[in-house]
Amino acid sequence: MYIIQNAFYNILRNKGRNILLGTIIFIIIISTVVALMINNTTGSIIDDYRSRFASEVFITPNMERMRERAMAEAAGSTGRVRISPPVIPPEQYIEFGNSEYLYDAVFKASTAVNSGNITAIDAELGGQAMRGTIFSGNEVSMPTSFYFSLHGNKFEDFREGLRDLAEGRMPENLNECIVSSDLAELNGISIGDKLSFTSEIFLRGGSSFADTQTLETHYELEVVGIYYDATDEYMQGGRHNAFTNRRNEILTTYETVVAPFLPGYSGITISATYYVKDPDLVPLFAKELYEKGLDSIFDVGTDEASYNRIVGPVEGLRSVSITFMIIVLIFGALIIALLSSMAIRERKYEIGVLRAMGMKKHKVALGLWLEMLIITSLCLALGLGVGTLAAQPVTNYLLAQQIQAAEAASQMPGLGGGAMTIGSIASTGTAVSNAKPLSEINIMLDLKTILQIVAITLLLATFAAFVAISRITKYEPIKILAERN
Repeated sequence: MYIIQNAFYNILRNKGRNILLGTIIFIIIISTVVALMINNTTGSIIDDYRSRFASEVFITPNMERMRERAMAEAAGSTGRVRISPPVIPPEQYIEFGNSEYLYDAVFKASTAVNSGNITAIDAELGGQAMRGTIFSGNEVSMPTSFYFSLHGNKFEDFREGLRDLAEGRMPENLNECIVSSDLAELNGISIGDKLSFTSEIFLRGGSSFADTQTLETHYELEVVGIYYDATDEYMQGGRHNAFTNRRNEILTTYETVVAPFLPGYSGITISATYYVKDPDLVPLFAKELYEKGLDSIFDVGTDEASYNRIVGPVEGLRSVSITFMIIVLIFGALIIALLSSMAIRERKYEIGVLRAMGMKKHKVALGLWLEMLIITSLCLALGLGVGTLAAQPVTNYLLAQQIQAAEAASQMPGLGGGAMTIGSIASTGTAVSNAKPLSEINIMLDLKTILQIVAITLLLATFAAFVAISRITKYEPIKILAERN
């Protein structure tokens, strides 16, 4: 008890020295609070976006390799060279999804269709041909104009709030669909109605448009839901016709769209997005796909461009905050060590008297440590409050600086973003991501940050006390008193 009382007494007796020491510790704690709050908050954001972008794997054709293959196949031919990627059949997409490295796989499919029992919105604007004129021998076949599009598993607009069910339910089983409320109103479509659609799949021969075989496909779909549509009717800058009008999109399941698919035929567009359990597993997953038969013309990679553009300024902010904290801690610790060493020189006689009275070295050391701990605890209480108030303005300023730096760097020639690929050359190496960087971060003080700050504060107090103790315990009481005389 005496040691604690004496520690408080010594703090009050040496006000000037302790105020100076406390000011240094206070500044260090404020800097640490701000830096750790920024680091932990941005760390959570980075982990979230990393899991969303770096874990989402795409399979995309590489234009450079497609061109090389097409030129090699057309060597010696005088006809038109057709560049197209090989078809990945639905069963292969499904097989790719059976991997121990994945936690999810999303399959999508779409095709152009027509209907004989309903009218498309903006039908007067005409449809859209999905392929060029076909030459078969001396006969010319004009392309079919399609007025509707059938999409399998295209429900992201519902998650984003741009579409919502007006009545009914989402398609779950084979040959079920939902239609827009505009299309339903135009044609008097109700829940339970059956709609008939026709499409075409075609088989091209060789590297030209000649000898194309076309097969007509049929879909008989039951309407199980009608949805409100708040998306833009037409894509900005796109052609305006019935096919490009999004109110004419028929939404169904992936299995429904691919049901008439035949290997080697085109006309049904199939895609898949895979999600690996951890971004570090992407190279292993890519290797597995190539071993399962994925053509080397395809790249396997993640959307690194969007990730870097969104999270890049945040990572820069995190790096700046941690660097600043480390510098402050190092210089602060050196200043505290110097002040503690100077203070001990003034207190040699006091320590000598205590030791001469019979107080053990460890009790003297404990008293010095308690003094430093009390000062540091007071600074911690004040520093947490001030640091929490200062964290948000500091974050806003630093983030704005990082965003400006990132935008300036992206405008420099040769520094465009691109898709990250595994085991192959990226086909979009000069593409610029349209993703917008994070412009605002809400900084919060959580329990993890508080515990980290307390731990650093205790280490700081212990370090300062250790410097003092290491000097004073080297001397014996008689020697200290003798030097005093």
